[in-house]
Amino acid sequence: MGISADILRLILAAGLLSMAFLAAFYLRKRGLTIAQYLGWGLLIILVPLIGPFLVIYLRPGRAAQQTR
Repeated sequence: MGISADILRLILAAGLLSMAFLAAFYLRKRGLTIAQYLGWGLLIILVPLIGPFLVIYLRPGRAAQQTR
């Protein structure tokens, strides 16, 4: 008894959505213009398998200042 194809598709979709969410959350902390944010956001959405990893790896913009 194995996992059905529907369950595997659901797991794949959940993984892709969670990676996109994490990349978008990461972009929120970077200092980007609106155009840059939209461009990187489109990369996250349009290239679902490697887009989130590229956004986090390339670190677009400047890091937001930490205030404590």
